[in-house]
Amino acid sequence: MSRTRTERLVNLVICLLSTRRFLTAAQIAATVPGYEHDPEDPKDHEAFQRKFERDKSELRELGVPLETGAASAFDTEPGYRIARRDYALPDIPLAPDEAAAVGIAGRLWQHAGLAAAASSGLAKLRAAGVDVDPQATLGVEPIVRVDPTFAPLTAAARDRRTVAFDYRVVEQDAATSRRLQPWGVVCWRGRWYVVGHDLDRGAPRCFRLSRVVGAVRVTGRPGGYEPPRDLDLISYVARFSGPIERTGRATVLVRRGRAAGLRRWAQETTPGAEFDRVVLRYADVDFIATQLVGYGPDVRVVEPPEVRDAVIQRLKETAARHDSTPVPA
Repeated sequence: MSRTRTERLVNLVICLLSTRRFLTAAQIAATVPGYEHDPEDPKDHEAFQRKFERDKSELRELGVPLETGAASAFDTEPGYRIARRDYALPDIPLAPDEAAAVGIAGRLWQHAGLAAAASSGLAKLRAAGVDVDPQATLGVEPIVRVDPTFAPLTAAARDRRTVAFDYRVVEQDAATSRRLQPWGVVCWRGRWYVVGHDLDRGAPRCFRLSRVVGAVRVTGRPGGYEPPRDLDLISYVARFSGPIERTGRATVLVRRGRAAGLRRWAQETTPGAEFDRVVLRYADVDFIATQLVGYGPDVRVVEPPEVRDAVIQRLKETAARHDSTPVPA
């Protein structure tokens, strides 16, 4: 269903709920945005009638109790209305602290760029008789900063569409391209993360939105995948973005003016004539060796032996693959 048609249906429901008398099709056309037409033009009027019939059928399929009747015995044209008693929401009991929490959620999403959705949600609760105070804070003032990629990634997760983006990590100079099937966007410790299935790694991953470089590119069709059931995004982000115990200590020589990404990761740096002496903390030998190999001759490992050996082994494997590559005639 298109956005224009959805808005027209919503306006039609509001119109028919706001009156106790039956409204004719002509009265609805003059009241509800989206039904504007020239009743004197046969083709234009016929188009309106087809549109109105489709919308009535759509409302009935959605379970909206659309009644047909006449406002008086003198009316020859049928009218329409929605009975409030059949369409009313059940009572939604909320304790004062729960109502205050709803108010905080509304303010949070307003900060996150979804003010229209927040206003709509609060309006529905008020319509149901719930006293919601959007200014209530429970002693907490939410501070939310939204990254530019928040909206496109949220929309992609909602529509189940694959995206691509460039992503930069602290240990690397250049951003790398990622393809992701996003499952959702969550806030953890004041930062926004997107969680999904990384198509290049073939495994679930989470990415901090502030490290996405440039624009998010939507590459997949709507409904292109299904996220896992019973997925707890917050728990996933907390597990994979928590602090890493870097108990290892590696000393490397870094050529002057090179490996800026590695330098941001450094714990200590001692300037030298051609190479600077850099001390790095690490948690996993394989991980740090993979990072160091990427800088080629600009980085040399001094210690410990386990890191040095791991880097040498990777260099040998790279050289072997290069030597085994057939040279075209």
